[in-house]
Amino acid sequence: MKSRRTFSRDYKLTAVKKVVEQGLSFAQVARDLGIRDTLIHNWKRAFEADGTLQAEVNESPSVEAELKRLREENRQLKMERDILKKATAFFVKENG
Repeated sequence: MKSRRTFSRDYKLTAVKKVVEQGLSFAQVARDLGIRDTLIHNWKRAFEADGTLQAEVNESPSVEAELKRLREENRQLKMERDILKKATAFFVKENG
């Protein structure tokens, strides 16, 4: 007779985060962990019900926010590069 395995709260939350944040399928995460995908569905439902999942998601920056920040940084760096190119061309022309 098999004894039931018990999983810690952190273990469950990590499994659910792989589905929610990393976009992996329930089946894929379950296969990787050697458990049934219905367990992860149940854990996700429980974390959503008690607000844990929402709090965890809000704490980590979203992909969209990070993408927006990186695009703004990229725009700023390109602008600075262009200014330096123009300044270099100006000083070469003045001294040449």
